[in-house]
Amino acid sequence: MPPANLIDGRAIAGQIQDEVAQRAAALADRGLQPGLAFVRVGEDPASKVYVGMKEKACAQLGIFSETRVLAPSTTEAELLALLTQLNADTRIHGILVQAPLPKHIREAVVYATVSPQKDVDGFHPMNVGKLMLGDPSGFLPCTPAGVHELLMRSQVQIEGAEAVILGRGNIVGKPMAAILCQKGRHANATVTICHSQTRDIKAHCRRADILIAAMGVAKFVTADMVKPGATVIDVGVNRVTDPTAKSGSRLVGDVDFEGVQPIAGRITPNPGGVGPMTIAMLMQNTIRAAELALGASVKN
Repeated sequence: MPPANLIDGRAIAGQIQDEVAQRAAALADRGLQPGLAFVRVGEDPASKVYVGMKEKACAQLGIFSETRVLAPSTTEAELLALLTQLNADTRIHGILVQAPLPKHIREAVVYATVSPQKDVDGFHPMNVGKLMLGDPSGFLPCTPAGVHELLMRSQVQIEGAEAVILGRGNIVGKPMAAILCQKGRHANATVTICHSQTRDIKAHCRRADILIAAMGVAKFVTADMVKPGATVIDVGVNRVTDPTAKSGSRLVGDVDFEGVQPIAGRITPNPGGVGPMTIAMLMQNTIRAAELALGASVKN
C-alpha cells in the first residue's frame, strides 16, 4: 500500500487528461481537431522517449500530432524556417521544440520564433512576460503549471505559505516562483528561490511549508532539511549508477524519498509525481490553443 501522504501525480494527471478529452470531443463536434507539432533535432535517446510519450498521449486524447525529425547538422536558419512554416499551418495549434538542441542552435532564438499563440511550452518571451505581469491570457510552462495543479488538487494550503524553490532555471524555478507569488486564489505564497550560491540552504529549506526541488542534483534534499509536515515536490530527474538495474543505471529525483517521506506532510514520488503532470499540462495547453484559434476564426 502506498504511503498515506503520497501525492499521486499519475492519478491527478489522469483527471486532467479526462477533462482534456472532453474538451477535444467538444471541439470535434464543431469540426475542429486540435493539432500539435513536435520538432526534434538529432537523435538524443531521452528526447526520443519523451516525444514518444507525448505522441501517445495525443493519440489517446483525440489530438492530431506530427513529428518533424531534423538531422543534428541542421542549421539554425533551417530550423527557424520550419517553425515559420508550422506557425502558418492551420492544422497545427501547438508547437513543441524538444530540448536539448545542438549547441550551434540558440534556444532563445528558437523559442522566440514560435508563434506566441502556438507556444504550448510557455517559453516565448511574450508568454513569460504575461506570467510575470499576472496576465492569465498567456500559456504557462508545463512543469511548473503541473506542480501548481498538484498542490491545488491535493488541497495544499498555498495562500500565506512559505514556499522554497531549489533551482532558478527558466523552465521550472523562475516560473514556479512567479506562479506561487501571484496576487490571487491558490497563490499569495511567500517565495524564496535557492541556488548554488545560496548561503545556509538547509536553513531556508527547514522553514518551508512547501519545498519544491528542481536543482538536478540526485537526492539533494535529505530528512534534516525538511520541516515536519511540509509538502515536498520533487521535480528532479537524475540518472545514477545502479549495478542491480538491468541497464546499469536508474533515475532518481532531487529528494531522498525514503528518508523524507516519513517527515513530510505530503510528498510526490519520483517517478509517478511531477512527470505525468508535465505531459497532461502540455495536452491542456494544446486544447486551449485550439479553442482560442477557433474563437478567433469565428470572430473573423
